[in-house]
Amino acid sequence: MRIVIDTNVLVSAAVTGRNPEAVILFIVESPDCEWVVSAEILREYKEVLSRSRLRLTESQKERWFNILDRATILIEVNVEVDFPRDRKDAKFLACAVAGEADFLITGDRDFTEAENLTNTTIISVSLFKRLVCDFKE
Repeated sequence: MRIVIDTNVLVSAAVTGRNPEAVILFIVESPDCEWVVSAEILREYKEVLSRSRLRLTESQKERWFNILDRATILIEVNVEVDFPRDRKDAKFLACAVAGEADFLITGDRDFTEAENLTNTTIISVSLFKRLVCDFKE
């Protein structure tokens, strides 16, 4: 199963832990899951995690950077998706299309308007946890 993760989910995992962290660690540790990213998404992840207002310690940042470097699969995205609702989010949809992702996990409700643009299931962290993570235990 191929999965794209929105930056807001990664930030929630790094800052608060709980469900977002549990979901990401499930994906990382599951041989059935592939966390696909584009170079642009990976750059955004690292830039956002480095923001001082998140107040992550150096060791927290290092932990998440190591997870990103070890667990993500970098793909070439040669597709553009027109998503006028939030142009900054188009890169996640394009990655989902190019990577033939099964799921796009997000906390951003803007994506509900994008469900007809891709075959990828757009899903919240809590629903993914309930339907996939908890089901596999």
